[in-house]
Amino acid sequence: MRLKYLFPIFIAILALMTSCDDEETVTLLKEIQVSSSYVSIPVDGGSTSITVTAIDSWTVESDIEWLTISSTSGSAGESTLTFSAESALDGRTAELSIQCGDATQRINVVQGLATIASATCQEVIDGPESKTYQVTGVVTAITNTTYGNWYLEDETGSIYIYGTLDEGGNERNFLSWGLEVGDEITVQGPKTVYNGVVELVNVTVVNINKSLVKVDSVQNATLPLDGGEFVAYVTCKGEGLSVEIPDDAKSWLSISSVQTVGTNSVVTFKAEANTEGDRETTLTFSTTDGTKNYTAQTTLSQAGAIIDATIEEFLAAEVGGTKYRLSGVITDISNTTYGNLDIRDFSGETFVYGIEDFQDKDLKVGDIITIVGERSAYHESPQVGNAVLEDVIPVTPVTIAEFLAKPEDSDTYYMITGAISLIDYEPYGNLYLNDGDSEVYVYGCYPGWGATGDDRKGLLAAKGIGVGDTLTVIGIRTSYDGQDQLGYGIYFSHVSAE
Repeated sequence: MRLKYLFPIFIAILALMTSCDDEETVTLLKEIQVSSSYVSIPVDGGSTSITVTAIDSWTVESDIEWLTISSTSGSAGESTLTFSAESALDGRTAELSIQCGDATQRINVVQGLATIASATCQEVIDGPESKTYQVTGVVTAITNTTYGNWYLEDETGSIYIYGTLDEGGNERNFLSWGLEVGDEITVQGPKTVYNGVVELVNVTVVNINKSLVKVDSVQNATLPLDGGEFVAYVTCKGEGLSVEIPDDAKSWLSISSVQTVGTNSVVTFKAEANTEGDRETTLTFSTTDGTKNYTAQTTLSQAGAIIDATIEEFLAAEVGGTKYRLSGVITDISNTTYGNLDIRDFSGETFVYGIEDFQDKDLKVGDIITIVGERSAYHESPQVGNAVLEDVIPVTPVTIAEFLAKPEDSDTYYMITGAISLIDYEPYGNLYLNDGDSEVYVYGCYPGWGATGDDRKGLLAAKGIGVGDTLTVIGIRTSYDGQDQLGYGIYFSHVSAE
């Protein structure tokens, strides 16, 4: 494995050699050719130029912050492309591509000699991008077992590992390492920052020190609403085993027994009944060899009650895993693939970031839906996350004449639009709607779905709706004393006559 540690230095030396030979064309693609596919810039700063020969227009694709490129596009023929950089404390490398039609020419950029610096997590966090670091820490969580994405933590902080190469330097073979949460590992790779997260990318594994404590299996990893026992089977080869329950879980979770035979322990936890939303906690098992501490973790979750809430109550809740049941009218669908939409009831409106299997639900604007989801947020804007559709009441848009021809049915909802010709009783929104061909009496125009009692009042005044305005309302086909009407109307939208 030692040979691959020399690879970055070898590439840097090769780059210096190729940059001195202006006559050599390294890459011979049909669409685009460059005089050198390696660009070397002195560590003290400076510029280096290459020649680009293309049969069509081309563009440079690069997000390297420390590198300045003389042009990011060009036309057919021969062009000169110059790369410049300020002085750097250490050597650094990067890669960019030149696109010409369907052809992609990659350019490796090296400034100085790329050195591998031993560092703590905090030093990686504080250090420059593109620099290669070697860091040692404990695996705290594994998020992808194909590419090898995981979190590394030491006593100074935590960084994200985005991609782990196998022993042969190949990608997508992470499982070959047998890496587990709690293992101590030394890796090396270049630093980048993505959406504010500090990462080492496609790291090389230098050493793995297997943890002396391991959670072999668990029983009842997801507990029911009424509580119960959670059992963890642990192997511990260190000097004693300690178990930590996070402070925020101690009110409902406790250790009921620990049974140890040799290196094997069975730890039983007791969870109380859950009267709130879904909850989850991470349990930590620790041991030591006298000089180093080793940890292993496992996650316990418990189903919670689903809270029936108005949208106003939902928006006032804290972000978390608690499940809420919301009902309302779909007012807009912004993504028809995933089901990103807006839902409104009488108390307010919120954004739903996707509904599970949305494309199979045949939902449309105006339908009345009931969903279960979590209070989440994006850039501090509230939204419903992990939503699942529980129920739908289809709403059919019709003309007033078509509506009047329908049979009375308290379970079928329609949407009609017309101009207000007369307001009969403003507090509840009793009024007449006319679309030019027909007229119907609307028995109530309430602020939204779910309104009861006094919450049904005041819609017309609150929105300044008056005679002559065009109103769209949802309701059922009904009648009273022989008069056809739309009953229990729900406001959808309006357009002022002015």
